[in-house]
Amino acid sequence: MKTTFTARHFEASASLQEYSRDTVQKLENYYDRIVMCDIILEPSSSNEDPQQAEIILKVPKKVLTASAKAGTYEQAVHDAVENIIRQLKKYKDKMSTY
Repeated sequence: MKTTFTARHFEASASLQEYSRDTVQKLENYYDRIVMCDIILEPSSSNEDPQQAEIILKVPKKVLTASAKAGTYEQAVHDAVENIIRQLKKYKDKMSTY
């Protein structure tokens, strides 16, 4: 799976990039035909949850997206990955019924 990382309006640390990539790599445990994954981190305008993470996952015949806001980028990435996992399971079930 090809992974791209984008940090908008801030400079991401190496540890944050590594954490994000490692977390997204675990998605291959749920579905092994993932083509590409984009990780986008950016500050949010919300005062309660100032960090936002968006994950765009490309699988055959479909693009799955998830976005999450949290107090830290790590938590936002974690929440977005949890959302993508649910979507991947649903997609995989649909594909296996065809």
